[in-house]
Amino acid sequence: MKKHKSGSVWMILPLYIFTIIFVAGPLLYMVALSFAQPKAGHGVEWAFTLANYKKILDPVYMKTFTGSFQLAVTSTIIICLIGYPFGYFMAKLSEQWKKRAMIFLMLPFWVNSLIRLYGWMIILQTKGLLNHALKSLGLIEKPLRILYSYPAIVIGMTYVLLPFMILSVYSSAEKLDWSLVEAARDLGASPFKAFWTVSFKLTLPGLLSGVILTFIPSMGLFFIADILGGNKIVLVGSLIQEQMTKGNNWPFAATLAVVLMILTTLMIMLYRKVTNAKELEGVG
Repeated sequence: MKKHKSGSVWMILPLYIFTIIFVAGPLLYMVALSFAQPKAGHGVEWAFTLANYKKILDPVYMKTFTGSFQLAVTSTIIICLIGYPFGYFMAKLSEQWKKRAMIFLMLPFWVNSLIRLYGWMIILQTKGLLNHALKSLGLIEKPLRILYSYPAIVIGMTYVLLPFMILSVYSSAEKLDWSLVEAARDLGASPFKAFWTVSFKLTLPGLLSGVILTFIPSMGLFFIADILGGNKIVLVGSLIQEQMTKGNNWPFAATLAVVLMILTTLMIMLYRKVTNAKELEGVG
């Protein structure tokens, strides 16, 4: 018994070492760096300060945060409206069609995201495929200026992050006991009421998981805003990159990253709270 226990410890030990060196270590360094001061030119002065966190309250940086938050909320709402029905009804397909839908859903991941975004540039530009199709159908007279605008960024965010929402909802809906929905219908509930009181509540953890996987990245995927938005909208990710490359202010970049990490942690805590509440309801 002791030999088996010691053998298990030695098998797990490399995982702990890897986690400490490559996960916990960089995170602790980032937090410590956020309280440091930048040196003139290059380098960091390890003198404790809260100036970096106070700097975030500057109207210029607060505008960046509010703009990023607004874009994240808009993108996440659209992704939820598209991704939830897709993942929900995908779980109700036959096994053969589930496999086909999964293949089509995973196909974009086989291509580099930058190449896919450049493809959207071809579609959204003034002489692109979208304007050509709309003019052919007689829906518009003049080409729409979509590229390098706010809607173009939202389209890019939705396209890149939508699969994460679909897969999260699908994994939750696939585990759903459909006999509970049938029982609600037999007891006189309308299709909408049966969905709202049974299906939606049981798949809510999957929806919240998809929100976490889409909301936080949409605040930091600055390359989408750069390519499709033409640098007209600065996201928090763009600000972090600028502070590290142009401003040489690594402590402030670390501060911005810490704030994003705190926001991510709060959303995960909310997700766990809702999930635990659903489990307690199930036990009750």
